[in-house]
Amino acid sequence: MASPLLERVRQEIRVRHYSLKTEKCYLYWIRRYIRFHNIKHPATMGSDEVSRFLTHLALDKNVSSSTQNQAFSALLFLYREVLKQSLNIKNTIRAKQPKNLPVVLTREEVSLVLSKLHGNHWLMASLLYGSGLRLMECVRLRVKDIDFSYKTITIRKSKGAKDRVVPLPKILITPLKQQLESARILHKQDLFSGFGEVYMPYALNRKYPKAGKEWGWQYIFPSGNLSIDPYSNKKRRHHFGEQSLQRAVKKAVRLSNIHKPASCHTFRHSFATHLIERGQDIRTVQELLGHEDVKTTQIYTYVLQKGGQAVISPLEDLPI
Repeated sequence: MASPLLERVRQEIRVRHYSLKTEKCYLYWIRRYIRFHNIKHPATMGSDEVSRFLTHLALDKNVSSSTQNQAFSALLFLYREVLKQSLNIKNTIRAKQPKNLPVVLTREEVSLVLSKLHGNHWLMASLLYGSGLRLMECVRLRVKDIDFSYKTITIRKSKGAKDRVVPLPKILITPLKQQLESARILHKQDLFSGFGEVYMPYALNRKYPKAGKEWGWQYIFPSGNLSIDPYSNKKRRHHFGEQSLQRAVKKAVRLSNIHKPASCHTFRHSFATHLIERGQDIRTVQELLGHEDVKTTQIYTYVLQKGGQAVISPLEDLPI
C-alpha cells in the first residue's frame, strides 16, 4: 500500500496526463530521496535537503547529467505541484553534461539493418528512419494520424506537447495499408468479443464516450494481446511494445556486423543527418524533428563536418 503522500503524487501526475513511465520514474526518485534522508517526510525538508541529495547522486553515485535531471524533475514536481513549496538549489553540484555527437548510420548501413528486419519490425524501423520519428511516437501512431492523400503523418502531442507533421515515404504506403487492414480485422474481432475500446488521451473518453471504439482512434500497431489498463483497470488492447522493436533493432545491427552503438533512435539521427547532407534547410529539419531550438538540430552539421571543425588534414598534402 502506497503512502498517502505518494498517492497524492500519483493523482497529481494523472491529472496532468503524464505517461505511466513518467509516473513510475517520479515515484522511484521520490522514494530514493525519502530513504536518503532516513525516511523524513518531504514536507519537513526543503531546498537544502534536495541539494544534498542531488549532489550525492553526482559525486557519490557518479550518475549522468540526464539521470540527475530526472531526479530533480521528480522532486521539483513533488515540491511545486504537491507540497506547494518553492525550491532553490543554486548550491547543488551538477553532474557533468557530456558533449557526445549522435550515432549516425550511413545510407548503406541503414539499408543493411533494415534488410535484417521483418514484418512490423521492418515497417516501424522504416518509419523511424523515413519520417524521423521517435520510438514512442511510432508505436503510439493511430489510424487517424495517417494521410495517404497528402503523404503525411501527424505526430500528436509529442515532446513539448506540440503537434507536428512529417512526410510519409511513398515506399511505405502499400505495406502501411496492409498493416492497417490487419489491424482492422483484429479490431473487428475485439468488438465481437466485447472489447475493442482503446485508451483515449486527455480524458477524451468522458467527452466522447463512444470514440474509444471507433476505427480512427485505434493503434496502427496494436499489441498481440489484451491487457489491463493500469489507469482504468479495463481490459484493452494496447499498442505494440517498444521493447520488442528495440530488441529487434539491436539484433539487426549485430547481424549486420555494424560496430556502432546503434539503436532505434539512431534511425532518427540518421534521418536528420542525411537530409542536411542532401542540402535540406536546417530550419525545415528542425520542424520535422520537433526541436524547440535550432541549436539542437545544428549538432548534425558537426556530424557532417560542416561546422567550424571542417578542416582538411595536413596529411592530405604529403607526397605519399
